[in-house]
Amino acid sequence: MFDSIGWVELLIIIVAGLFILGPERLPSAAAWVGRTIRQVREYATGARDQLKQEMGPEFESLRKPLEDLRELRNFDPKRAITKHLWDDLPSNGTSSSEGAKPNGYPAAGQGPSVAQERPLQHGERPPYDPDAT
Repeated sequence: MFDSIGWVELLIIIVAGLFILGPERLPSAAAWVGRTIRQVREYATGARDQLKQEMGPEFESLRKPLEDLRELRNFDPKRAITKHLWDDLPSNGTSSSEGAKPNGYPAAGQGPSVAQERPLQHGERPPYDPDAT
């Protein structure tokens, strides 16, 4: 429950409760909040157990999409795109175009090196690509 509340926020709530309720009523209010939270948890557990008992094996098939949605809450688009674009080849090293990553660029150390490209000879015209102009 307190996953999203940090220690600073909890301290602010306690100090605000101390000012609002006073030192004599704060312990009883904290005990009431604790009992209420415990009771809500028991109700939720009972409802889940009752659903599981009534639905049987269908409950697990319902639970799987909910787990997938829970994974999407932690989805980081930047990490997913970076992983998709820049991850290396599978461990066996084979792909449709040998030595290329899934994004089409050559894998590290697989691409043409500068030493393989030869300089143009005197009077030789550079290669022309009509689609690029």
